[in-house]
Amino acid sequence: MTMLHAAQALTPTGWQADVRLTVAAGRFAAIEAGRAPEPGDARVAVLVPGLPNLHSHAFQRGMAGLAERRGPSSDTFWTWRETMYRFALRMTPDEAEAVAAQAYVEMLESGFTRVGEFHYLHHAPDGRPYGRVAEMAERIAAAAALTGLRLTLLPVLYRWSTFGGAPSTEGQRRFVSDLDLFARLVEGSGAALRDLPGAALGVAPHSLRAVTPEDLAAAAGLAADGPVHIHAAEQVREVEECQAWSGARPVQWLLDHAALDGRWCLIHATHMTPDETARLAASGAVAGLCPVTEASLGDGIFPAPGFVAAGGRYGVGTDSNVLVGAADELRQLEYAQRLEGRQRNVLAAPGASTGRALFEAALAGGTQALAAEAGGLAPGAPADCVALDGADPALLERRGDALLDGWIFAAGSRAVDAVWVDGRQVVAGGRHVAQEAVGARYAGVLRRLMAE
Repeated sequence: MTMLHAAQALTPTGWQADVRLTVAAGRFAAIEAGRAPEPGDARVAVLVPGLPNLHSHAFQRGMAGLAERRGPSSDTFWTWRETMYRFALRMTPDEAEAVAAQAYVEMLESGFTRVGEFHYLHHAPDGRPYGRVAEMAERIAAAAALTGLRLTLLPVLYRWSTFGGAPSTEGQRRFVSDLDLFARLVEGSGAALRDLPGAALGVAPHSLRAVTPEDLAAAAGLAADGPVHIHAAEQVREVEECQAWSGARPVQWLLDHAALDGRWCLIHATHMTPDETARLAASGAVAGLCPVTEASLGDGIFPAPGFVAAGGRYGVGTDSNVLVGAADELRQLEYAQRLEGRQRNVLAAPGASTGRALFEAALAGGTQALAAEAGGLAPGAPADCVALDGADPALLERRGDALLDGWIFAAGSRAVDAVWVDGRQVVAGGRHVAQEAVGARYAGVLRRLMAE
């Protein structure tokens, strides 16, 4: 049993002072406000629930910053993608596990306690399946087990290069599976999660570019009651090519043909009409926003004000992992809206804290999208929580919602002091407990990959 004491804690009923939390068997057994700390308590200044990271491609952490040299003409998502393909073709299973572990350490150190791994690096470098078809999924699970990050694994069905079932390209060979092989991948992915506390399994038809309508239906059928994630409307070119193929825009097509509901998460959904925005909000599906990656790739700006006004649910993810940070994603989401509308505090209700609005939306939307057990600092909930450093310059003399505003808009990851997942402390003093070993292994991998 572990005892925590927080000077301030964000509970489901709001901020409370002098909160003593009892942790047993990975859960909060009791939470008492107005209690003085006792000898042996782990004392923290500020305690909040851990956030879900609903969209990650872990292997891409190894190429962060490597696509920042301008080519002979204008650079776009599509030129970045060629760099990503070249990087993906080099990595062994051991190396993929090492890179994922580094990404997961950084996620935990920034305040994320669960990741949705949109996993499509399935096969050997020559494109042939491994002897254990889900070996790469097993490596993702191993990285999550090592670091303590909770995992929702989303094996990806990737069949074609573009709309209408065009043959895949050579650069996509490690991603591509037929339906029979994909069913085996899903089964093997489930087996890989068997010993991970709180793990969940879903499926991810990659995009309407990479699956046909028949593929989409087959993949969604393999999810059972689990989540279904899909990239949608990230790029203008994607929207134009979808219209040429089907006569409809990507989100419009999904709304008309895929029976979207609360199990679905549309990643990006950047380019939507007002009608699509309202319909997506009404469907109950989550919009999976990755603001840092969307800015990095020049994708565009999600129509958040209209979506939120219509009751839409959203969460945030780190996607390409070019920069890993819970606060960074929330801050970039709000700042993009400010630049678009030339206003401030866009995603908060009148008179409310923007940090609190962003935090609570991402917590609820990410929890739904990742089929995670409802959490929070409440009796019976999983003991997944983040302690913030009250001595950080951006948090000094703040109380209540001002702490979230200071973390998200003025401090970022440096304010994260400690993290517990499943009742086990995995970050102390801002550093993951396995940071040194994970970092050394990652450095060795990068030395080989960068030497090629």
